[in-house]
Amino acid sequence: MLNLWTFDGAPRDEELVTVLHEDERVRIERIVSTGQCSPAGFWYDQQEDEFVALLAGRAVLRFADGTQTLAAGDTCLIPAGCRHRVEETSTDPACVWLCVFTKKEVGGWTAGR
Repeated sequence: MLNLWTFDGAPRDEELVTVLHEDERVRIERIVSTGQCSPAGFWYDQQEDEFVALLAGRAVLRFADGTQTLAAGDTCLIPAGCRHRVEETSTDPACVWLCVFTKKEVGGWTAGR
């Protein structure tokens, strides 16, 4: 068992990604971000739908048609094939994400984060 709030709160060079569950159709991750963002010019273009819940902190996501600012408690659904990037994440408090990736077809996972 893992407590979603158990992690070292100190800023990190990289996000802390913990896979909470994974099977052929779903992967659930807890991600802790402390100021990280997508590299310049990089866009996620995933083959899975991604449901995102920001449990703590503040973040800005960029999509082809604009940005979406998320605060603690906000959620969004990113459909498969929707190019997006993380523009910014807060450091104090750290961003704590709960991300649920779902596949329509059974098979191996593609690289997500």
